[in-house]
Amino acid sequence: FGSRVISSAADPPAATGAMGRRPNKCYRYCKNKPYPKSRFCRGVPDPKIRIYEVGKKKIPCDEFPAAVHMVSDELQQISSEALEAARIAANKYMVSNAGKDFFHLRMRPHPYQVLRINKMLSCAGADRLQTGMRGAWGKSYGTAARVNIGQVLMSIRTKEEKCAIAVEALRRAKFKFPGRQKVHVSSRWGFTRFTKEDYAKWKGFGRLIPNGVDVQWLSSRGPLWRLIGRPKKK
Repeated sequence: FGSRVISSAADPPAATGAMGRRPNKCYRYCKNKPYPKSRFCRGVPDPKIRIYEVGKKKIPCDEFPAAVHMVSDELQQISSEALEAARIAANKYMVSNAGKDFFHLRMRPHPYQVLRINKMLSCAGADRLQTGMRGAWGKSYGTAARVNIGQVLMSIRTKEEKCAIAVEALRRAKFKFPGRQKVHVSSRWGFTRFTKEDYAKWKGFGRLIPNGVDVQWLSSRGPLWRLIGRPKKK
């Protein structure tokens, strides 16, 4: 005789697999105090984003005069998954259209906020095991970055002729974030703090010292030998 299993209506349904992640609307707003990883908050999963700078990171600032920034228009939390998705989208568009040697992309916020979840049991007889809202402090579930209105989320420095491509790359990356963002073309030279006119002027005077992707300002203060160009006495 072939064996046959008859399930009654009282039997619990079979598990169909692990539950998916919570939607981001559960963690979008900055409702609680900052809750970073510390010696009191342990067991935090690693953030999804591990690379914050892509492209030609070590090219001097003279090579990439144009800069484009994506600015947040809301006070909210952005998950590390969203940051990674936006980085991938912008990087892929820039590599395909501008070339992998003609841009430097930087992710500005870091996901230090720890997200929590108070897991509830959903199997048969769960009401005997769980205690509802008693002891509702959840366990670590993920990480997010807390951003303010006007805070820069992503920055791309590139050549002047590639500026429109960088704007389109950031526009596509906007779809990975919740809320509203704005894309601004900077008036400054690359990632420096000088406008393009001031950068050309002070560089002509020899007042700018190369410092990797940035420059250092040589002020008018200091020893006289440095200003008039005479060698220092030994």
